[in-house]
Amino acid sequence: MDCEIISVGTELLLGQIANTDAQYISQRLSELGINVYYHTVVGDNKQRLLDALNVAVKRADLIITTGGLGPTVDDLTKETVAEFLGLELQMHEPSLQHIKEHFNRTGRQVSDNNIKQALLPKGSIPIPNPNGTAPGVIIEHEKGIFIVLPGPPLELQPMFEETVVPFLQKCSDYTIVSKVVRIFGIGESKVEEMVKDLLDEQDNPTIAPLVGHGDVTLRITARVRKGEDAYALIDPVERQIRQRLGDAVYGVDDDTLSKVVGRMLIERELKLALAESCTGGLISDKLTDVPGISMAFDRGFVTYSNEAKMELLGVSNDTLNRFGAVSPQTAEEMALGALAHSHADIALAVTGIAGPDGGTPSKPVGLAYMAIADSYGAYSSKHVFNGNRRRIKEIGALTALNLLRLHLLKNND
Repeated sequence: MDCEIISVGTELLLGQIANTDAQYISQRLSELGINVYYHTVVGDNKQRLLDALNVAVKRADLIITTGGLGPTVDDLTKETVAEFLGLELQMHEPSLQHIKEHFNRTGRQVSDNNIKQALLPKGSIPIPNPNGTAPGVIIEHEKGIFIVLPGPPLELQPMFEETVVPFLQKCSDYTIVSKVVRIFGIGESKVEEMVKDLLDEQDNPTIAPLVGHGDVTLRITARVRKGEDAYALIDPVERQIRQRLGDAVYGVDDDTLSKVVGRMLIERELKLALAESCTGGLISDKLTDVPGISMAFDRGFVTYSNEAKMELLGVSNDTLNRFGAVSPQTAEEMALGALAHSHADIALAVTGIAGPDGGTPSKPVGLAYMAIADSYGAYSSKHVFNGNRRRIKEIGALTALNLLRLHLLKNND
């Protein structure tokens, strides 16, 4: 079964809201073994929606619309779909009763506009909306299967899970399962080169390289009949990828570098201290998004000025004068200072030039030094990043987390 998602709403075209409905539905349909080949976005306009439906029925068996089910004049989706299919609208009494009860609970009067939401295409299957007033509908027609859903995600998602998924499960004998392998420290072109033969030979499962926010991912997708084990196809491919990319693979699926590093610290019962200059607390921010990180994150120092580096971390004035704030010597003293002024077992420090100003021929914008200190001493590494100030800070924070991850891996060995 092939599906097209038609998202209705001028606010989507204007970029006022993100189209999270289409993303969510596509993810769920893939798990049900239903292919999504097209996303269409159309404004609140009857003729343009009719045009989109005319195109969709020529290339999809299943058409799902989102949005345009509200009570206002520009909410035209249900009426337009009914017209397209030649179906009259009829009052659905259970939906009307639900709307009246909804308004009674909030002490408001039901308007004629709200009552129109209970008009459903003849012969359609109602989709109850426990979190709103607009019901959805499923229509089985000679032109295909049409599923009409409201736009608000808090309404759409429960309706999809409770009514649409059970309906669609009867329509497909297959399921599609994906696993995402996450990679940091190797660029996209290099990753593709290292797994080129796997990409060339792919069939089932398929492998799709994607570039994320600073990392690279390889999505492995297998299609199997219901009841079969998709991971029997996925796991051997994942093993080959890991063998080739080694420690550059930092996680899978929803893993982030901060989650992975946080877990490693917690599992090893290690306390961490951070000393940040050019990243301005961004590493601390990422780590504190990790549940349970209070078990491992002792404290962080944001020492942007030279004075702060000297006063809070004990970086020597001589080091700053001789080598500068952006130097391996300063990074190492920052890490050692964070270790000495905390209860941590390990410290990570970053200093650099985020730009757009402040660079020189010998120390360009994007230059950063990172250091790790523990009971064995400190060592530093040099990095040069491209991009604007925000990107340099972001990629710098991720690189620092990855440096710590690799240190912990090595130390564990």
